[in-house]
Amino acid sequence: MIIPQELPEVATQVATTPQTSHTPLPTVIPDIPRVYYQTSSEVGQRALWVVCILMGLSSLAFYIMAMRVPVQKRLFHIITAFVTTFAFLSYYAMATGDGITSHAYVVGRSKLGAVTEIIKRDVYWARYVDWSLTTPLLLLDLCLLAGANGATILVTLVSDVIMILTGLFAAFSKDGAQSWGWYAFACIAYLNIVYQVGYKGRNAVSARDNKTRAFFGAISLFTLLLWTAYPIVWGIADGAHRVNVDGEIIAYAVLDVLAKGVFGFWLLLTHDSMPQASLSIDGFWSHGIPYDGTIRVGEGRTIDDN
Repeated sequence: MIIPQELPEVATQVATTPQTSHTPLPTVIPDIPRVYYQTSSEVGQRALWVVCILMGLSSLAFYIMAMRVPVQKRLFHIITAFVTTFAFLSYYAMATGDGITSHAYVVGRSKLGAVTEIIKRDVYWARYVDWSLTTPLLLLDLCLLAGANGATILVTLVSDVIMILTGLFAAFSKDGAQSWGWYAFACIAYLNIVYQVGYKGRNAVSARDNKTRAFFGAISLFTLLLWTAYPIVWGIADGAHRVNVDGEIIAYAVLDVLAKGVFGFWLLLTHDSMPQASLSIDGFWSHGIPYDGTIRVGEGRTIDDN
């Protein structure tokens, strides 16, 4: 049998940790920037849906008008219908919440340079996709109406694409200087469009009849005046951020309806009532590839696809 041994009293005492006094270290709490969000309200959403419906109805009307004329004379109808069709798809995307992203920019800093306020504003990039497709087609309508040569048409369309892309880059720039730099490039490209349509287009149409000259002068002036309003709206809304997102949506909506829908009805109704302004295309456009497998590219010359 094991008998437990008694421990001495000294061994049973609990050791205690000596108490020391210390001063707590200061904690640094960084400043967290305040974030403000600029998005569309119900007013902006309604505007998007209204334009979406108007573009859809306009497209339907243009396709019906195209079917009422011979295929040789449908070029203006098809180009114009494509314009409103692309616009319809773009506005449907924006109205349903697609084609939108948030772009952040700094609006406030402390004396030490730390960021104190940030704004995240909705950018409707689907609008730039729309413009990159529709504005070249609109310019193609004007150039064909004027009877411009191929070089003028190519320079005009490329300038237009440059204008839209630099506008897109400006909308997503990281700082103001960069943004306004892209904006300046877009304005230079637009000035070249004005020169090509307003000067060279008028020279080309001068060989046409009086009614065609008067019609081109009126519709080209209408278009260029409307297009001049686009960079102004961009500078106030996307550039200087002086207009909220709803105001931006409504401004662009009104311009798009005028520059695409009203333009299209004006062009096609006048075109159908003016035989002298009608552009008739035969050959492959009207009849396709002949049974012998050749495509006519000029009088007495063919390209064999075999």
